[in-house]
Amino acid sequence: MHKINFLRNVGLTVLCAFPFLLKAQSLTETEANNLDNLITAERKTATAKQNFAASPFTANYDLKYHRLEWNVNPSVYYISGAITSHFVPKSNGFSEINFDMEASLEVDSILYHGQPITDYTEMEGDRLNIAFADTLPANTLDSITVYYHGEPTSTGFGSFIKDSHNGTPVIWTLSEPYGAKEWWPCKQSLNDKIDSIDIWVTTPSIYRVAANGLLVDSIAANAHTTYHWKHKYPIAAYLVAFAVTNYSSYTDPVPLGTDTMPMLNYVYPENMNTAKTGTAALVPVIQLYSQLFGTYPFHKEKYGHAQFGWGGGMEHQTMSFVVNYAFDLLAHELAHQWFGDKVTCGSWAEIWLNEGFATYCTGIAMEKLRGASAWNSWKNATRNSALSQTGSVFVDDTTSVDRVFSSTLSYNKGAMVLHMLRWKMGDTAFFNGLNNYANDTALAYKYAHTSQLQAHLEATSGQDLTEFINDWVYGRGFPRYNLHYHQSPDSVLHITLGQTTTAPTSVDFFEMPVPVRVRGAGNKDTIVVLNHTQNNQQFDVTIPFAVTGITFDPDRWLLYGNASITAAKPQLSDKLVHLYPNPAQNQVIVATTDQAPIQRIQIKDMTGRTHLVAEGFAQTQQTLSLNRLATGLYLIEIQTNKGFISKKLIKE
Repeated sequence: MHKINFLRNVGLTVLCAFPFLLKAQSLTETEANNLDNLITAERKTATAKQNFAASPFTANYDLKYHRLEWNVNPSVYYISGAITSHFVPKSNGFSEINFDMEASLEVDSILYHGQPITDYTEMEGDRLNIAFADTLPANTLDSITVYYHGEPTSTGFGSFIKDSHNGTPVIWTLSEPYGAKEWWPCKQSLNDKIDSIDIWVTTPSIYRVAANGLLVDSIAANAHTTYHWKHKYPIAAYLVAFAVTNYSSYTDPVPLGTDTMPMLNYVYPENMNTAKTGTAALVPVIQLYSQLFGTYPFHKEKYGHAQFGWGGGMEHQTMSFVVNYAFDLLAHELAHQWFGDKVTCGSWAEIWLNEGFATYCTGIAMEKLRGASAWNSWKNATRNSALSQTGSVFVDDTTSVDRVFSSTLSYNKGAMVLHMLRWKMGDTAFFNGLNNYANDTALAYKYAHTSQLQAHLEATSGQDLTEFINDWVYGRGFPRYNLHYHQSPDSVLHITLGQTTTAPTSVDFFEMPVPVRVRGAGNKDTIVVLNHTQNNQQFDVTIPFAVTGITFDPDRWLLYGNASITAAKPQLSDKLVHLYPNPAQNQVIVATTDQAPIQRIQIKDMTGRTHLVAEGFAQTQQTLSLNRLATGLYLIEIQTNKGFISKKLIKE
């Protein structure tokens, strides 16, 4: 098929291909339900996020390192441990340190430079206050250790959960993003990631421990085993996690360039076969995302999964916790390692930078790895959901959990915004822009805003995306298109493209390159791209065959409500349609002499700019006001139920 890119001039648009093996598969019922379950679960965790405010008492120091030592038995709802925190005071006069810690936890002792500190208070507001004997100097690394124990007060959706599977007890943590204080004294903040951590978990030897980073050692003694995990990347407190049960484990090797990274999977023994099938299918997804967005962000350590009983998944850094091993769930959580863990949205209003990205990455995995059927199913489902509301991708009410985690707007419309950007920019510029965004040193392992994404996409595409972002991210609604066409005897196809919008007070016109497939007899076809910049815009392009029909947006690139396509009737005889007076001053009368009702009238200047469109009437005579037209020569196009004709009109 020949492809034409019509932007006033005719040219060829080439989309780059990806060398990934395709498998012709459709979405399974489990996969079709997983996104809804995932969104419901994430909406629950958002309650804690919305109610959280970073403590002002922890803002005066930077965390550099944690040594996290815990004792856990999955049969008992209880935790004890020691948290060693390495920190740097930001200013002089630093005489006390505060940690976030829930009241259900009890401090046993505190050591500073090997000596006990007795001047500490568990304050109201879930705060542990520790006073030093002397003030500490600014910008100097120091450390302190807190020993504690308790029965954590879980928020009900999983900061510290005791459960069972197949009769075996399990404990897991899920702190996203501010439940960590319920089970360990920490600093919960949106702007201070811990540079590195060591995790030591001691548990009865019949159990195994999954956690962040690399498993360094396991030490057995007295019917217990201590598992030591080390993670050397910046990490937020809410992404620190462990899970303990009678896990079975296996590793999928993941070739990345000249290296091989382990994908370590901790699985309930009864689900081993299903897990192995699911994780094996994720290997090419890791490779795909690495090619598109830069090498997996924590490739020096691992990626992996730990199975748990929560209804969905959680993108714990280097080890996502998942309830099952469906392709879309694994692909979604994996994508968050780039967009959510490595680069995190800087505000709740911009949650689409996390969830829209993870949703679209899942679609890309469908496209590149599962074939046309799965890709088309994903596009149809995502598009249909995005059209079910007229709100904006940008969250206009961050006090509403349902609004922040809207499957329609934050997930699916956000994904469609990325899909349309890809179409508008072309694959090369789009994926280069996302790669640069994900690897910008000012954003990597930090936080980002839409404006920073826009800057990277503009740099690679050379396009000004301000209007697109304003319309599709901050604006509400979507367009509905109407297309009229006819082909003249000289083979020129005349197309008039108009639109209405579902929220005209927000966006009265969506500028977009609009693809249409022009069809002819004998399976002839070509794709024409219409650079739609104004309403009722006319496009003229030579088509070297007789046109038999037009298909709107054949490859589903755009988000729109519907598109009506009307083929004009044959050209009318000049004697059947009259204009008078002509020349005209204030008004002109259009009349037909064969009793054919007038359906549509369009007046354009000689540059092709449309000045007036009138339609929706069925009379054989219509009077048009010309008061808004400047003097000059115009082309007036008249369409009836029997055909069309163009005539020249002089405005005096």
